[in-house]
This record gives sequence, structure tokens and C-alpha cells, in this order.
Amino acid sequence: MKFARLIVLVFSAVALSKASFGQVAGEHLPSIFISDPVKSVQIYPNPATEFVVVKLELPVAKRLTLDLYNIIGSTLEIEAEVIDDFEIRVKTKDLPVGYYMIALREGNSATKATFKFLKR
Repeated sequence: MKFARLIVLVFSAVALSKASFGQVAGEHLPSIFISDPVKSVQIYPNPATEFVVVKLELPVAKRLTLDLYNIIGSTLEIEAEVIDDFEIRVKTKDLPVGYYMIALREGNSATKATFKFLKR
């Protein structure tokens, strides 16, 4: 019985901490960034040849801004296609071999999540 109460207290504490984390200066952070962005986004195939898919845990693909940077930080023009609310496909066929970073931002938020992939 004590163990069940402990579990309830732990889950309550986690829920409260997530709720308070979502509030910064009176504004609600985008839902994609409340949980750890690395756990909520998958980039595959990595290494990529023709395209790379950005798979999201939450249905926010249509609200995301996606930017592509080369390894030295220059912004690159890309062709990105929203497959559904959970997936975005980025064409990498014409990119030179090397490392690239995809930066995701929801709406006009200043909060970004950045992910690295290799183009072969």
C-alpha cells in the first residue's frame, strides 16, 4: 500500500514539474519542446542518400519551421515535404557529402531543437 502511494506521489511530482516547465514569463512553450526534443524526434535514414525523414512524436509537423545548415553554419535551401502531422521528408540528393544539421522551431518561438545527420 505504501508503494502505491509512493508511485502516485512520484507521478504527481513529474506532472507538476512538466506543467511548471511549460510556463516561462507567462507564455506557454510549444508542446514539442516540453519533453526532451531528442526523445520526441527521430531522423532517419542516417546516413542519408536521397532523403531524410523527420519523424515527430507529436502531431505538429505542419506548424514547424525547418532549417538546414551545413557543418560551418551556413543556411541551405531545401525541399521539404510534409507527409502527415508526424513526418517531414527532406530531399538530400543534391547535397554534397558531409554533415548537416536540421533545426526545428514551432511557429515564431525562439526555442529550437537541432539534429545532426550525415549525407553520403
